Amino acid sequence: MSLDYQVLQAAARWFAVLQSESASEADREAWRAWLAAPEHARAWQRVEHISGRLEPLAGDRFSPAATALLQPRQANRRQALKTLSILCGGGALALAAGAMPWRSWTADQRTAVGEVRDWRLDDGSRLWLNTDSAVDIAFEDRTRKVSLFRGELLLQTVADRRPLMLRTAEGILLARDAARFSVLQRDGSTQLSVFDGTIEIQLAERGSSGTVTRGQQIAFDSHRIEPGQPVQSGRQAWAGGVLLADNLRLDDFVAELARYRQGYLGCDPRVAGLRVVGAYPLADTERVLEALASTLSLRINRRLPWWVSLEPLQTTA
Repeated sequence: MSLDYQVLQAAARWFAVLQSESASEADREAWRAWLAAPEHARAWQRVEHISGRLEPLAGDRFSPAATALLQPRQANRRQALKTLSILCGGGALALAAGAMPWRSWTADQRTAVGEVRDWRLDDGSRLWLNTDSAVDIAFEDRTRKVSLFRGELLLQTVADRRPLMLRTAEGILLARDAARFSVLQRDGSTQLSVFDGTIEIQLAERGSSGTVTRGQQIAFDSHRIEPGQPVQSGRQAWAGGVLLADNLRLDDFVAELARYRQGYLGCDPRVAGLRVVGAYPLADTERVLEALASTLSLRINRRLPWWVSLEPLQTTA
């Protein structure tokens, strides 16, 4: 469930207030009253998560309030024991369901947030790994296997007697000949962009398949392949350290830029429809924000060191 921008900003303001040494009991009482609304509780939990704190507001006996508000109102001991049973007795099932995220922790190759790397593979193929990504690579006698657990990659494959098989959470991509394509693992879907060659798709659940050729871009989940679209020219620009915007909406641009930064980066709905054009350096996101603010007459609101949003230049928020 998506959260309203204004509610998220309010949660960030409360976080800043409660982290201040001058926070009073009256502030805490007002925060608890604000937190009572379920949407406010969800926003608060999002801020706590982004802050990276294991124990938000340490020492504050009221900090678990958001989590408590998100639990079912009628939760009882039997439900709690059932949950505990699933976590303990059904551990294997839970592990299997979350296998892809778990594997990303021990993947062969990983990148940190904001990092882009590339490798020359054993067969001469070239692999680029985008920000916050993780892959396994296993070249065997009959197949070349790559598993994308998180994030995005770009592959330039070479012709080989062995097909190249790329696995994501939603299915398998097969390149039988030389090809150049990128794969982005989203939450519940995979996006494939083919710049050269042909890629076959086999869905994880239904077993159905499809073929994507040069110049096409598609998205698919484990059950369905979406209709194809022309590939976005800038979809592979990140491999060269550039975020390319060709008349892109500001909110879409900010969502893409946010992948290269720690913390939260948002965009006020009042300026979301502004258009962005240009090539921006991914190695310096602060410079990108300053350029956007200057060219589009925006204000950079730094609510917290790790909570930044782009807003109208004149605002009362």
